[in-house]
Amino acid sequence: MQNTKLLLSSLTLVSLLALAGCSFPGVYKIDIQQGNVVTQDMIDQLKPGMTRRQVRFIMGNPLITDTFHANRWDYLYSIQPGGRQRYQERVSLVFGSDDQLIGLAGDFMPGVSRDQAILGEDGAPTTTATPQTQNEEPAKPGSLLEQIQREVDAAEPVPVPIPEPLEATPQ
Repeated sequence: MQNTKLLLSSLTLVSLLALAGCSFPGVYKIDIQQGNVVTQDMIDQLKPGMTRRQVRFIMGNPLITDTFHANRWDYLYSIQPGGRQRYQERVSLVFGSDDQLIGLAGDFMPGVSRDQAILGEDGAPTTTATPQTQNEEPAKPGSLLEQIQREVDAAEPVPVPIPEPLEATPQ
């Protein structure tokens, strides 16, 4: 009888300590990543006139291929670092009727690693913008490069909606 009480009380104490350990502050929470990881190096490799096959080699398979917009590939990426706020980025590639890359739009910051920007780490940018040198010629009027540059200049960023957190207690 005495051993049973001791065993029962020790099991209760161990289970309470295990349960308290679940909500202990400082418990490590993992980073949750979803979608296509797109790096600045990948974006820098894209050139106007590339075929779908060349783009797929650089970027990988798109996350979304819309049946209503067959000439657009969407790459989505989201990360929720350590249980904090979730961030989402989007890159859309547009192809012409001849299956060649003609446009690019999305959320990325040239010269700064996305992970550094999201996680708030200080450090030097991974890539630096080089000033335009004298030997580079401007795009010829009416060329594909000029058309892409006009589209890039006219592009406006679109804010990505952040979903509301779920209620902890259901009604």
